[in-house]
Amino acid sequence: MEVGCGTGFVIQAVQEHYPQAVLHGSDYFEESLVHARKRMPSINFTQQDARKIDEEDLYDVIGAFDVIEHINKDELVLSNLSHALKSRGTLLVTVPQHRWLWSVVDEHACHVRRYTRSELVSKVTQSGLTVEYVTSFVSLLVPLMWLSRLRTKIIQTKSIDEFHISSWLNRLLEIIMFIELGLIKIGIKLPFGGSLLLLASKKR
Repeated sequence: MEVGCGTGFVIQAVQEHYPQAVLHGSDYFEESLVHARKRMPSINFTQQDARKIDEEDLYDVIGAFDVIEHINKDELVLSNLSHALKSRGTLLVTVPQHRWLWSVVDEHACHVRRYTRSELVSKVTQSGLTVEYVTSFVSLLVPLMWLSRLRTKIIQTKSIDEFHISSWLNRLLEIIMFIELGLIKIGIKLPFGGSLLLLASKKR
């Protein structure tokens, strides 16, 4: 199950890598799901408020990728996801990291917060899950993120300049992200970054 699947970009990639998996997607906005259903008719998509998930012991894996930072009651959502997991199930979560990176970008994205590592670990643990792995990512680009957002604050603009970049620069940044992915794949846990990735399991 992917919670907050939007138009289905991530779950489509999961389907491509795990074609035999039974996949479900949910999102608060029905408008997003209309597009997801058209592109992936074999996946079960449901309009759902993550604060009201009431399934019990149903899913082997739940993903919430850049979702809970949008919700005031993030602890309630994490508790709901914990209950929805089967015993020995797995939760994957990504969130934006570092409060000092807060900017107009977060406001446009309707974020409620950016997380510290300890805050995310604490909230997931309180939901009844055991944290197995956590790392930062988008780490190599943090200096650029900080400079971009510092500039935005200095000139007091509401425009999001960092989304308007040339194709060659976009390609360069993509290459940097692939290098970072390689570091994570060989087991390096990055100590800081623009985002956090956490994996937790349900022991009971």
